[in-house]
Amino acid sequence: MALTGYGVNHPLAVKVWANGIEREALKRTYIGKFIGKSKNSLIYRKDELSKGPGDRIRCGLRMQLSGDGVEGDATLEGNEEALTTFNDDLIINQLRHAVRSEGKMSEQRVPFSVREESRDGLADWWSDRWDTVFFNHICGNNAVTDTKFGGGNTIVAPSAGRQLWTEVGTSADEGLDSTGDEMELTILDRALTVAKTATPLIRPIRYQGGDYFIVFLHPFQVYQLRTTTSTGQWLDIQKAAMSGGKVADNPIFTGALGMYNNMILHESTRVTTGVNSSTGAAIANVRRAVLCGAQSATMGFGREGSRPGNFDWKEELFDYGNQLGVSAGAIYGLKKAQYNSVDFGTVVMSSWSPDPSA
Repeated sequence: MALTGYGVNHPLAVKVWANGIEREALKRTYIGKFIGKSKNSLIYRKDELSKGPGDRIRCGLRMQLSGDGVEGDATLEGNEEALTTFNDDLIINQLRHAVRSEGKMSEQRVPFSVREESRDGLADWWSDRWDTVFFNHICGNNAVTDTKFGGGNTIVAPSAGRQLWTEVGTSADEGLDSTGDEMELTILDRALTVAKTATPLIRPIRYQGGDYFIVFLHPFQVYQLRTTTSTGQWLDIQKAAMSGGKVADNPIFTGALGMYNNMILHESTRVTTGVNSSTGAAIANVRRAVLCGAQSATMGFGREGSRPGNFDWKEELFDYGNQLGVSAGAIYGLKKAQYNSVDFGTVVMSSWSPDPSA
C-alpha cells in the first residue's frame, strides 16, 4: 500500500505553515481589527514592497491649497499657487524568532506535537509584538529605544501640540503627581477639539455616514472614569453607548467600552506609561491614553525570499536529526504617521493613573 505524507521540511508543508502563522498572528492581535488597506483605516496597510525590492515605503501628503484665487477678469497668470507636499518614510526590517526542541526523548514524554505547539507559540509571540509596537508608537513611548519593539522604526515622542495633560498648564508627564490629575472626560473633549482644528486636519474614521475617532485607555484610566464622583463621566459614556445594532458589524466598535461625543472608547493594557521629558525614563504612575483618527499608523511588509509572501517559516534538524528547530520571520515595519515632524492622526492624553490596587 502506497502512502502519501508531508513531513518536516517538505516545501508544500512549509508554505502552508508560513501562510498559516500570518493568519493566526493577525487574528490573535488586539490591533488586527484596526488594520486595513483603505485610507479610512486606523492602521493603513501598504504592501508596495511585498513583491519588489526596497527597505522603505514613502508616503506622501499634499496640503490643502490656501491661496485667494482671482475674481472676474483679473490676471491668473503669475498668481498660481505652489503645491505643498510632505513625506513620511516607513522603514521595514527583518525580525525572526525560533523554538528548538531538546530532542526526541523529550518530545516522547509529552502528549502534544512540538511542531504544532511551536507554531502556536510563535503566532502568540508575533501577535504580542505587533500590539506592543503599535502602542509604543501611537503613545510616543520613546523610553523604548530598541527598534525590535518599534517595528524597525525609531519611536518618537508626541509632537508639539499633539499631547495634553489632565492638569491644565502642565507640559510634561513628570508634572502629574497628585490627586486632581486623574483621567476624566474633560481631557477627551480637549483632545477632540485639537483633532478638529489641527493642521493638517486629523481625519475621523467614516462609517455609515458617521465620523468617529478611536480612543485607547489603560485599565487604570478606565477605573478612574468608572469611579469618579463628578457629574456625568461614566454615566455619560453609557448613555451614549451604541444602540440598535447598526454598528455591530464594524470591527472598530467590537469590544468597545462605549461611545462619548463620537469617540469610541477601547481599553488596552498596552497603553504605555508616561515618559520623563528630561531623563527619558518611564513614569509608572502616569498613563498615556491616545485619540486616533484615520491613518494614525502605517504598516507594511517586504517580500519573503524569492517569492511574494509575508512570513518565512523554516524548519531545521540538529544533532543528527534528534532536535527539531522551527523559526518564523517577517520583513515588516509599523509606525505612527508623521508629516513635517507633526503627528498626523494622534493626540496623546497623559493622566496621573496609578495602580488602584496598590
